[in-house]
Amino acid sequence: MDVAQKAFCPMRIGFIGDIVGKPGRLMLKRHLKRLKQEHFIDYVIANYENASHGFGLTEKNCVELFGYGIDVMTGGNHSFDKKEILPLFDIYPLIRPLNYPKETPGKGIYEVELLGHQLAIINLMGHYTMPMVDNPFTRVKQEIEDLRAKGYNHIVIDMHAEASSEKQVLLQLFRNDVSAILGTHTHVGTDDLQIVDGCCYVTDVGLTGCRDGVIGMHHEIPIKRFMTGLGGHFDVPDECKALLQMIVFEVDENGRCIDAKKVKIYDDRPKIVTDAWIEE
Repeated sequence: MDVAQKAFCPMRIGFIGDIVGKPGRLMLKRHLKRLKQEHFIDYVIANYENASHGFGLTEKNCVELFGYGIDVMTGGNHSFDKKEILPLFDIYPLIRPLNYPKETPGKGIYEVELLGHQLAIINLMGHYTMPMVDNPFTRVKQEIEDLRAKGYNHIVIDMHAEASSEKQVLLQLFRNDVSAILGTHTHVGTDDLQIVDGCCYVTDVGLTGCRDGVIGMHHEIPIKRFMTGLGGHFDVPDECKALLQMIVFEVDENGRCIDAKKVKIYDDRPKIVTDAWIEE
């Protein structure tokens, strides 16, 4: 193998959206290591913000999830629901949305060398219905420029947002500058996985967890809220019909996405794989 061949080593990344409670964690326990082997996945990114009882992340569940084969985890509006996460940012590869105030514990970017390339994972959070944060678009623009100036071509963004328009605007702004933009937060997977100008994009990956309730939660309280206007505490069922959803995408040496697939598993049934639309 000559030097040029050695230099070309595409990376294959798996991205998992919102892991919701014990059912979501169990789906990863059952399936993730096998999926990594079957799809030759080099690196796994997952969103942790609903991983512990549906709200936030405990250290116990953090260790558990990394043990299943996840390499780095991103957050969102529930990142700080479990206060025990605060010291974990200095111990584990965890990040929270970049556009929280700079004084907020944790970081919004994780940088790592993978297969001879520098990879940056950015966590962003939208404005609509979300906590008070900085403008995600202006905030990330400078960070992307700084990363590119340092030689980073491989940049992946988890855009944790309610509004699909915010995620689509991010694509239009940065599709030539980043490798992938993966939407999270709504828990409902969208049917728009695509590759645009070498950027992998999906509006929402969808949850990994219960599929027979309401956004991964038991249906009782959501029904009560809509029928009466009275709320309550959302609970994740211990047992349910479950779903695993993951985007698997391949990035070349220039940071351009060249292939992407959506992988879904219902309970223990055979996986369903759907190819991305490639916009030419």
